[in-house]
Amino acid sequence: MTQHRFDHGSEKDDADDVLEWEDHVMATVAGEVRRRRKELGWSAQDLADRCEEIGYPIPRNVIANMESGRRAGLPLVEVMVLAKALRMSPISLIYPVGYVDEVRQLPYEDPRPAWGALQWFTGSSAADDATDYMLDHFLAHDLELRSALAAVESEDYERWKVKTAPNRVQREAAERALARYADQAANAKHELRRHRDAIREAGGSPPHLPSQLDDVDPPDTDPIEENDL
Repeated sequence: MTQHRFDHGSEKDDADDVLEWEDHVMATVAGEVRRRRKELGWSAQDLADRCEEIGYPIPRNVIANMESGRRAGLPLVEVMVLAKALRMSPISLIYPVGYVDEVRQLPYEDPRPAWGALQWFTGSSAADDATDYMLDHFLAHDLELRSALAAVESEDYERWKVKTAPNRVQREAAERALARYADQAANAKHELRRHRDAIREAGGSPPHLPSQLDDVDPPDTDPIEENDL
């Protein structure tokens, strides 16, 4: 159950809760860095060397202090570099699903499953009061893009089967399948176009389309200029 600021008896309690939450987040990241480093068979110096190769040095003593809990802060840029060095996603350091059952998503909140917190962080499961509709359109765009590509590829394959069918029965079966995939492709392209229009209306620039879906955008749309914005 969510705890609110007025549940606490004093400002000191509030500050203590925030510090406790910060320590919890840092301890989670540090624990996953240590676990993954040992899984790879690396020393703290090995990890420091790989961070330096990336172009953002994180000294061995800094890594050791972080893993032991002696470090006061953990910048986001270091989480990104450490994740790259450890060959993993940054989100897996913050919410190590499978290795940590529960995390505290925010101050004044009770622990919740790490998988649910990860989905909230990535936008896969938006908060009730979320208004980041651009992200919603991009997530939907990605889903429809994959659907459209699958339908177009299946449509092309069935069209080839129609042309090469050795007899009338197989040709008619391929024609029926072709019609189904053509409908699926048309519907997916319609939804894709809808989300791309919404992204533009909100002042954004939609993602680049693969050549198989060139007919989704209006003819007067310049994809090169649009994606350079």
